Amino acid sequence: MKRILIHTEYITLGQFLKYINEIGSGAQAKSFLSEVFIEVNGERETRRGRKLYPGDVIGFSGKKFMIGKET
Repeated sequence: MKRILIHTEYITLGQFLKYINEIGSGAQAKSFLSEVFIEVNGERETRRGRKLYPGDVIGFSGKKFMIGKET
């Protein structure tokens, strides 16, 4: 599982996907989420605006990430 550190309170799912280079722009998030099965904390997620907080686990396409807080 790869740890992704953020320096803000939260990051949206769309911003997260851009940050890890899965999509090139926020506009691509909606189509990506409709094509790829993404789980946040074990539950299916389709909202690009879903807020991800430190401790949240995101999984898709055999990859897993955990959001952490940058100190």
